[in-house]
Amino acid sequence: MPVPHIRHARPDDEQPLRRLDQETWSALHAVSPPPGPDDPFFRETSGPADHLVAELDGAVVGYVRLGFPTPLASNAHVRQIRGLAVSDAARGNGVGRALVRAAVQEARRLGARRVTLRVLGHNTAARKLYESEGFVVEGVQPQEFHLDGEYVDDVLMGQSLVGS
Repeated sequence: MPVPHIRHARPDDEQPLRRLDQETWSALHAVSPPPGPDDPFFRETSGPADHLVAELDGAVVGYVRLGFPTPLASNAHVRQIRGLAVSDAARGNGVGRALVRAAVQEARRLGARRVTLRVLGHNTAARKLYESEGFVVEGVQPQEFHLDGEYVDDVLMGQSLVGS
């Protein structure tokens, strides 16, 4: 099985990441509408520096977006996984796991004390992955979203980086 190579995103990753976002969008994990064909991937609030990219055999097959949960200075010690995507073709190769581990390592490198994330309650595969990587459920907002005709819980997960 090929091992994913994880690196920081570069501006020239815009097109492959935009394609990946369009290909992987699903109500299973997304609360916002699908990206349009001309929507930029990188934005003012989340540029290349906020993304780690996974490659298999030189092709971009996944990414994780790491940001702040809020713009407040009192919350600056926390990083949040704000997006994760893996191409269908690369699933089963450890790409998602490698990206989660890299995000935690990057948060630690940046001096964060905690890493958090939000995941939809019905996204069982993602929840299992996060739990296996040390994230614990810290709260649930019941029926927070209405997606594809169903009310879906928003699950808040986190892990401490202090002493680990």
